[in-house]
Amino acid sequence: MTRALSHDDPLDGLPSRARIAELILGSRPPLDTYAGWQHYRTHYDLLVPAPTISPQQWSMLPESRQYDYDLYRELTNANLPLQDTPMHDKVGKLIRRRLSGNTRKKNDPTRAGVMISGWGNYGKTASVCSAGAVFEKQWLELHGHLNPQALPGTRDLHAPIVYVSTPVTATPKSLCTSILGFFRAPTRKSATLPELVRQVADSLYDHGVKALILDDISRLRMHRADDQDVLDLMRALMSLDVTLILTGVNISGIGLLREATWNKKTLQWEMPQLESTRIHGLEVTQTEHRFELIEIDRFRYTTPKQIQAFVDHLEGIEQHLRLLNAKAGMLTGGGMPEYLMRRSGGVIGLLGRLLEDGAQEAMESGKEMIDESLLDEIVLRRDEPVIPAAPRTAVKKATQAKRPRNTVFDDPGPAARAGA
Repeated sequence: MTRALSHDDPLDGLPSRARIAELILGSRPPLDTYAGWQHYRTHYDLLVPAPTISPQQWSMLPESRQYDYDLYRELTNANLPLQDTPMHDKVGKLIRRRLSGNTRKKNDPTRAGVMISGWGNYGKTASVCSAGAVFEKQWLELHGHLNPQALPGTRDLHAPIVYVSTPVTATPKSLCTSILGFFRAPTRKSATLPELVRQVADSLYDHGVKALILDDISRLRMHRADDQDVLDLMRALMSLDVTLILTGVNISGIGLLREATWNKKTLQWEMPQLESTRIHGLEVTQTEHRFELIEIDRFRYTTPKQIQAFVDHLEGIEQHLRLLNAKAGMLTGGGMPEYLMRRSGGVIGLLGRLLEDGAQEAMESGKEMIDESLLDEIVLRRDEPVIPAAPRTAVKKATQAKRPRNTVFDDPGPAARAGA
């Protein structure tokens, strides 16, 4: 027999089971479509965390309500909030500044662009998309959700931000098709490249596009002629009153827009001249200098300011997680920050995955809290393999033989194996 809830329901406001199932099972359209981007823009920060209750309150709930609550806090723990980290703020500030300036220009025929570079799991796409969503919301409110460029009597979609993933094997035609695919615009297989470029230009203008996000731009390789043509097409798009925002891995090192070098004096990435400029004596074009490149870094743990930023981030996650035995300082107290920094290397994506998996393990095991012993059972790809200690004699003989250490595990050598 289950006990009835008192009038002070600790789960007041908890969604119904049907609504929770809808949140878990519901799928959104692809982000590189107008419908998918609008779904992201209007939903990315709306998830309300499960209410916080004590183990005693949980034990007094009917079984059906316990199930509903556990289901909803699993959803909560799996969706960590996007916080205002130094890296995220850096990206947002640059994009806001660039879009604010570009949307107010009247005479400059070319719009300066932005490149966001960083390694995997550094939060590039999340930071860029959230900054784009904030801009689009403000732009729509400024214009009453109407396209100021629309022709009278038309009902074109108003899309200030377009998100497109760079095609795996990019060509100018495939990039045009991807951009048109955002609007689900029909294309003819027999269409020539000039026709597709004109259709893209018309779509960007008709839909009031102010920023074009091209994700995974590092798929381009400058030794391929098609990729160089794609780069030329992107430069052409910069003259369409559209701000290009490019994101990718190690943009400065892959030859995209030429090999970049870091100038310690100006604190900027600089693009050296192309070989063709030296051969033909051509000046570097203005377009070449209209991208500002910034690198997204991982968390560091050296200076007091860096340490505090990391601890603040952990505190935000700690307040979001829903575990029955969680206590203040679960992630920020004692040696936990140092442990989490060591496990994740300060990479925000790896840190989130570690804590999400840890929260799931804490619920399944009944421990209902996160500590080092629990996280030791969670494996991350970046974790260094544990190298077993070799016998002293084997190490000595291996040193004498001067065998090169070219494997993960030290090989004591044939003589040591024979002696063993």
